[in-house]
Amino acid sequence: MDMINETIALQQEHRTIREFTDEPVAKEIMDTILRVAQRTATSNGMQSYSIIRVTDPELKEAIARVGNQAYIAREPELLIFIVDSYRNGRIALEKGYNGEAHKDMDRFFQGWTDACLAAQNVVLAAESLGLGANYLGCILNDSAKMIELLKLPELTFPVVGVGLGYPNQTPQLKPRMDMSLRVFENSYSTLDDYLAAIAEYDQEMQTYYDLRNANKRVDSFSDQVVSKLVNVIPGRQDILNVIKSQGFNLMIK
Repeated sequence: MDMINETIALQQEHRTIREFTDEPVAKEIMDTILRVAQRTATSNGMQSYSIIRVTDPELKEAIARVGNQAYIAREPELLIFIVDSYRNGRIALEKGYNGEAHKDMDRFFQGWTDACLAAQNVVLAAESLGLGANYLGCILNDSAKMIELLKLPELTFPVVGVGLGYPNQTPQLKPRMDMSLRVFENSYSTLDDYLAAIAEYDQEMQTYYDLRNANKRVDSFSDQVVSKLVNVIPGRQDILNVIKSQGFNLMIK
């Protein structure tokens, strides 16, 4: 028997909301949501991330072009979570530190993880207050352009965007793969026939309608996997070079 409380029920009802009403999100609500972000767990207590709150309509339009998603320009609230090793690097410099560790990949991934955790907490807090949300991984379609648009200094890097507002749509719950294929005990388990293992899930996915194209059912999951691998986004293949150009030491031998 599943153990359910109000929080778990809310988490199990998560839907991606891409269209919102014109109702603005009150300052008090945004202040509360940002306090939740402030209290999110952070690696070594270093708080190696920051949030850019995008309020300029022209900037939203430009980000929408990067993500190739027109609805981004209509987000009532748009938050961009970034790796931020710049701030701690400056703090250390002002304390007399002259090393290079603040540029390494350990610090980068601490910031990346911190940003992801904060984004998840923000979405849950927003949904608990009656808002809808969407994650915007598409900002990485052109990370160099995002850096330019947001005027990000060295040792920062965009991770994910989050759009918030009051929902103006009620999408279906998107089917998920069975956890028996995703949870292993003590070591990773491989299968001889993955297509057989996901056959039912493939069929279930074809009953789902994505409201971005509401008159068309989506492809099976296995077809989506192939499509994503075939239709690569060039800007995403250059991410490591952009990270390097931001001053991080990739330490690749």
